[in-house]
Amino acid sequence: MTRNLNKDTTICMSLAARPSNFGTRFHNYLYDAMGLDYLYKAFTTNDLMSAIGGVRALGIRGCAISMPFKEECIPMVDEIDASAKAIDSVNTIVNTNGHLKAYNTDYIAISTLLDKYQISNDHSFILRGSGGMAKAVACALKDAGITNGIIAAKNERTGRELADLYDFRWCKDIDGLQADLIINATPIGMANGADTEMLSFTENQIESAKIVFEIVALPAETPLLKLAKIKNKTVITGAEVFAIQAVEQFVLYTGVRPDEGLFQKAAEHARANP
Repeated sequence: MTRNLNKDTTICMSLAARPSNFGTRFHNYLYDAMGLDYLYKAFTTNDLMSAIGGVRALGIRGCAISMPFKEECIPMVDEIDASAKAIDSVNTIVNTNGHLKAYNTDYIAISTLLDKYQISNDHSFILRGSGGMAKAVACALKDAGITNGIIAAKNERTGRELADLYDFRWCKDIDGLQADLIINATPIGMANGADTEMLSFTENQIESAKIVFEIVALPAETPLLKLAKIKNKTVITGAEVFAIQAVEQFVLYTGVRPDEGLFQKAAEHARANP
């Protein structure tokens, strides 16, 4: 179906340091399939305050927030939902008549996947990173009853704060560490970056792990995922995280929820057209 875009078309968008087509294709596929007069577009910015001001001033209905803006945007909104306040991190802004309310749907996605893959609370873990996404992961792990874990973060202040918040341990780097579950919540391996070809964990750590969890959504197979699959590890992908949190954003923006079959088709479409 070809939509008739017009002056009343509702606009939604995303802000990321390295924009991708995943969200754009996911949301627009659902708009088309459900006959909604919406349009979704991805952006980046070097002026976050002006960009968020533009969301308010131009009546942009929804704005997805990705690395590295998840914490920086907090002072720029009018209201913080409990989902974002609990972890001091934002991934979604909803604009209602100029009132900007911030949410976090990352937590929902992480919790859903921990349950889907039946991650045992006896598993030890290493979580690499201490930014906004790492906060969502750490909170979901704690709420799932997984307590034996290490936050590996070069930034000692944020790393220690995150570890102390959930009674985990902190290490500055991953050298010599091993765990059942290893999780990358850093930009290492992300497309269009200087570290795109880098492994976020060592080959030995991947070999020793039972489950490898990659938060990076693009490329579809980061170096971490490629090696984990070669070694026949259970893998949880960033694309899975992205799709689940994106459908929750879709509901916040539109007020309607696609059925499971349509959700899966939208996720497949987004993954097939990176």
